[in-house]
Amino acid sequence: MYYFTDDCLIGVEMIDAEHRELFRIINEVQELLTNDMVEDRYDQIKEILGKLKNYTEQHFAHEEEYMESIQHPELEIQRHQHEIFSAKIYEADARFSDSGQIVFLEEILKYLIKWLYRHIIGSDLMIGKMRPAERNRKIPVFTEEYLTGIALVDEEHKELFRIIGEVYRVIMDEFIPDKYDEIVHLLEEMKDYTKFHFADEEKYMESIQYEGLPAQRRAHDAFVARLEEIDLEHVEEHQQETLEELLEFLTEWLINHILHTDKRIGK
Repeated sequence: MYYFTDDCLIGVEMIDAEHRELFRIINEVQELLTNDMVEDRYDQIKEILGKLKNYTEQHFAHEEEYMESIQHPELEIQRHQHEIFSAKIYEADARFSDSGQIVFLEEILKYLIKWLYRHIIGSDLMIGKMRPAERNRKIPVFTEEYLTGIALVDEEHKELFRIIGEVYRVIMDEFIPDKYDEIVHLLEEMKDYTKFHFADEEKYMESIQYEGLPAQRRAHDAFVARLEEIDLEHVEEHQQETLEELLEFLTEWLINHILHTDKRIGK
């Protein structure tokens, strides 16, 4: 059973409700897969695939419409991710045959779980953190508000803020004509340090038997995956735009994660 927990809430009621529905469909796949009383699952699988196609068309349209209404900078990235997911579901429906039902269900379940957690925690979470038409570009500063009470975690969070500050510096530097190398360097630095930090944070949570560790791991994996999926060709062609989107994503994700997830560890 897969649960829609607080770490999956983005703060937009309509989108959260639709995400809950996708969790319900995923659990339906899980139940069908593990039900030994059913020998032929063909009709149920086709029904689930139909639900997924209808769901994604409606949900993605609603999500993109909302993002457009608040002028969200990652709308095109979201559209691309939505197109990939929709294509996967339609491809799965087209290749499904009466044989290999268990293997098919296992594959589709694995894909849905991986995509859902990564997409919600790595991308959708940022939708609800941005108020309509409000995109103030400010240098992020680590303040007492972000202290978790865990010395190691707080020191490493300060370093993450420092790296984000470097992104801001490059954005504002009008004397760098080609920022590609700087962007790639910052991306690598952020990926390397977040992996290091997340490992430390998860090790600490293990040591205190923290019940929120699985959710934290999902959030961490989604964040790293998001950085690794950045298209460097797009970066080279749209350098300033990429830097601004990167600054917004890093700042919003880090602040939200610290305030609403990491601070719970210290408590």
